[in-house]
Amino acid sequence: MTSTGGVPRNIFLVGLMGSGKTTVGRALAKKLNKRFIDSDHEIEARTGASIPLIFEIEGEQVFRQREAEVIRDLTAQDDIVLATGGGAILDPQSRAYLKERGTVIYLRASVNSILQRTGHDKNRPLLQTADPRKRIEDMSRQREPFYREVADLVVETGRPNVQWLVHAIATQLESRASEHAASSGTSDNPHAPLTDMNTRQPAPLTVNVDLGERSYPITIGHALIDDAERILKHVTGTNVAIVTNTIVGPLYLDRLAQPLQAAGKRVITIVLPDGEEEKNWANLMTVFDVLLREKCDRKTTLVALGGGVTGDMTGFAAATFMRGVPFIQVPTTLLSQVDSSVGGKTGINHPLGKNMIGAFYQPQAVIADTGTLATLPLRELAAGLAEVIKYGAAMDEPFFDWIEANIANLVGRDPGALAYAIQRSCEIKADIVRQDEREGGLRAVLNFGHTFGHAIEAGMGYGQWLHGEAVGCGMVMAADLSARLGFIDQAAKARLRALVKAAGLPVIAPDLGLQRWLELMQVDKKNEGGQIRFILMKPLGTPFITTVPQEALLATIETCTAS
Repeated sequence: MTSTGGVPRNIFLVGLMGSGKTTVGRALAKKLNKRFIDSDHEIEARTGASIPLIFEIEGEQVFRQREAEVIRDLTAQDDIVLATGGGAILDPQSRAYLKERGTVIYLRASVNSILQRTGHDKNRPLLQTADPRKRIEDMSRQREPFYREVADLVVETGRPNVQWLVHAIATQLESRASEHAASSGTSDNPHAPLTDMNTRQPAPLTVNVDLGERSYPITIGHALIDDAERILKHVTGTNVAIVTNTIVGPLYLDRLAQPLQAAGKRVITIVLPDGEEEKNWANLMTVFDVLLREKCDRKTTLVALGGGVTGDMTGFAAATFMRGVPFIQVPTTLLSQVDSSVGGKTGINHPLGKNMIGAFYQPQAVIADTGTLATLPLRELAAGLAEVIKYGAAMDEPFFDWIEANIANLVGRDPGALAYAIQRSCEIKADIVRQDEREGGLRAVLNFGHTFGHAIEAGMGYGQWLHGEAVGCGMVMAADLSARLGFIDQAAKARLRALVKAAGLPVIAPDLGLQRWLELMQVDKKNEGGQIRFILMKPLGTPFITTVPQEALLATIETCTAS
């Protein structure tokens, strides 16, 4: 199928029931001046019977055959937006038609959202069961790999504003078409794989963090540091202050600074010592000293070039310098690309606790250059994989399954595997941040493994264990505690431990002494009323915030420091 005006001729929407395919499809077709077709409606028109009646009389197997015939016929048409049934992708030939004949958009919705939209809908035969939540969870687990297989774009539909969703989709379609044209020299086939023809790297993609006026894009792709335009469109003033460290600076500072200078910006560079132990008040003051000495004003844009330490400190400096100046995150480690650069948590450490001094302050943009991962030490790469595993283990079981299947590719730095891991991690975090920007409740689930992990970091001395190493081991301990309390089975506990180990992370915790463990965990921002609160799994892929009996906690510490 060819394209016109940078938009694909055919657009196919896939996703679970209740994900918004019909509503979004109609609005998208209107915006793009295309015909809208709903495959379920077409089946009803051909048979003269409703979907529930077809299920009742003929059964699901016959319905799937009818559905496959409709998909075959409709995808052969031209210039359409097609909303498919939730199970259409179960048929291999239908998946092939969707992939070959148009651009496929996967509308992804949470189980809670689907239940809210379909809970009272009697026209959903697959949900006429005593436990519709379990049915939706089972369908999601079964179908997620197929949706991912056919999808060119994945769009989270948690936001109820349909017009915003349609605008975001249209923008991504146009961006996708133009990026493909730039890499291949033609836009004749917008469904061709989007890879740079010289480097064979996946083309850039964007995940949006939806926070109203504070919304911003996360762009993920290769060699983005060299693309000055991506940064310049978020810079309004003359001054750009780049904060980096002694390790990253020699590798990437000139590549980032020179194009900005060539564009007429006054670039100020601040190079700090590297290491978690350097995330302190003294180095924060160094940033302020340079900004004041260089007479930076309120329109100065700070750019964080480095890992999580650089990003946290730069963000805190931006939040407080002249009561707030804009900043941009350019994360160069896997950990910062999938976690710390997203969501607006900024701050420094205190000798008595990690990240205890800081502010919530959102960046203007996050620009994640996957090319920087090529120079990342293996230990740092493993530390980043800890956060990737966290998202799957605590929030998305199908993603956990995918990580298990692809851990060798991730450790081997396969570009496609890393790009998808970063994308999905950012999608999960963006959705949680959208719902709970300032950690009033839900956002705490992002700290799975961190209560134990922060205790390890503080107990060993900052810098002895990398943050991701401590989180990886902390997840093993959280899994043990989850199993000990009956929230997950022993098989799930063993799977997580094996995955953490396969990522190259430690699975045996340091012996700090039971009393010291308790003291360190009592200094945690999640705690309330002196009670230590843990993020556990109930079950795998679902987070659960709770306090625990001390005897169970002590047993976990003893087991995980001796196993």
